[in-house]
Amino acid sequence: MRHFGHIPAIARKELFHQEPAEFDADSPADMLSVALGATLYSPATRPRLADDVLKQAARGVVSMVLCLEDSIDDAEVCAAEENLVRQFADLDARGAEIPLLFVRVREPGQIEDLVRRLGPASRLLSGFVLPKFTEDRGGPFMEAVSAAESVTGRMLYVMPVLESPELLHLETRYETLTGIARSVRRHRDRILALRLGVTDFCSAYGLRRSPDMTAYDVQIVAGVIADVVNVLGRADGTGFTITGPVWEYFRLQERIFKPQLRRSPFLEVRAEKLRTALIEHDLDGLLREIELDRANGLLGKTCIHPSHVLPVHALSVVSHEEFSDAQDILRPERGGGGVMRSAYTNKMNEVKPHRAWAERTLRRAEAFGVAREDVGFVELLTAGLAG
Repeated sequence: MRHFGHIPAIARKELFHQEPAEFDADSPADMLSVALGATLYSPATRPRLADDVLKQAARGVVSMVLCLEDSIDDAEVCAAEENLVRQFADLDARGAEIPLLFVRVREPGQIEDLVRRLGPASRLLSGFVLPKFTEDRGGPFMEAVSAAESVTGRMLYVMPVLESPELLHLETRYETLTGIARSVRRHRDRILALRLGVTDFCSAYGLRRSPDMTAYDVQIVAGVIADVVNVLGRADGTGFTITGPVWEYFRLQERIFKPQLRRSPFLEVRAEKLRTALIEHDLDGLLREIELDRANGLLGKTCIHPSHVLPVHALSVVSHEEFSDAQDILRPERGGGGVMRSAYTNKMNEVKPHRAWAERTLRRAEAFGVAREDVGFVELLTAGLAG
């Protein structure tokens, strides 16, 4: 699979200076953690879940979480597990290309039990999402994943969700965060990414942000995000990929949006017209939040609606200007440091302070590609929808 792999090759050539790289479930973990992109959540109760997975794969989704936790009623858990086993068997029988698939469980005991029930279809499973992760809760989950690996004979990744009240509350945050850090560092090889449960953070104070506000406008939430990145997102080799929080609003439907796109030629959509359409349908807040995610050290995003996937991926593509700056900073002859004017002649590139940013930018470029000099978000989104 690859990002924007669902659009024709000729269209990708028109869009990309450097096309996104291909990857699969067996690719190195450092590649997969960057390439997760918009991770689409789906309740495990959906009766045609296998069809849903293949449909979303054909639309450019590369990672999905099939949820047995908060997205379903407590009384539905047993039925959801049975459905999950049936749907995995269906996917396995079809033999089609699928996204990276993770299961979000409630309790450690579900992990080994599910793997055994999945049987041969467990080969389609990339790992598990672990809810309300703390050091104390994390231990049993990690032991369960290790036991499940002995059944499958292959690596199973985990994505802990940082969403517990202890992490939010100021008087317990430091101890909880340092405990989480100890736990995930002990299991570094298995941790694909850390996910932020901002909805749970808001719930603890009876808050819910409107479509006009990003997570960073809710100060109590922004403070937690900053502390998580401070401890767990460092660029010194000790950090992890931390993904952006969920965006709850999804009034925009493709059937509303596509007629406007059809009235404009490919790669000639006027940015202002498209931006107006996005504002009208509540995506302006999502776009601002994605940009703020990246500015605050987060990569990828939890998504609960397919209409969010393409904006996340389009804004993850490295611009030609970013790529040019990153390459200049990392040239071997710059190893001693120094300052230079950017090739775009609009900024200062200082080699030593900007090196970590440049390295991170080139990793993102491998996963999401580098846009041509005259290609921006509008063209990428348009091509993705047309594809």
